[in-house]
Amino acid sequence: MAKNSPLLRVLVVEDEGLIRWSIAETLSSAGHTVIEADSGAAAIQELTNGHGPIDAVVLDYRLPDSNDLRLLASVRRLAPASPVILMTADGGPEVARGALDLGAYTVMNKPFEMQDLEAFLVQACADQGAR
Repeated sequence: MAKNSPLLRVLVVEDEGLIRWSIAETLSSAGHTVIEADSGAAAIQELTNGHGPIDAVVLDYRLPDSNDLRLLASVRRLAPASPVILMTADGGPEVARGALDLGAYTVMNKPFEMQDLEAFLVQACADQGAR
């Protein structure tokens, strides 16, 4: 983690256990608090349960119960101040454009370097705070 970067509460929404674990380990090792969800329904539950604010969301595009941008739209509605990084292995330019139009901070194509994700999150939260 970069010096003087804030510690974040990050919701990681990913159905593939190994990928979710890798992201959680990377972010936890940097000092962040990670809340894990393995489906769109679990993500919505985490955002509405009142266990505290979520500073950022790392969201997989394809989940067992969501394979379009409706979940992103719901996340943006429930957590409008939280930047969202959308991950996708199979989204084309139309998915990326749609995600950005809905307010995603960025779209990361899988696979990506785990260490890049933490830097993106810190920057996303800094940029969101500047708005």
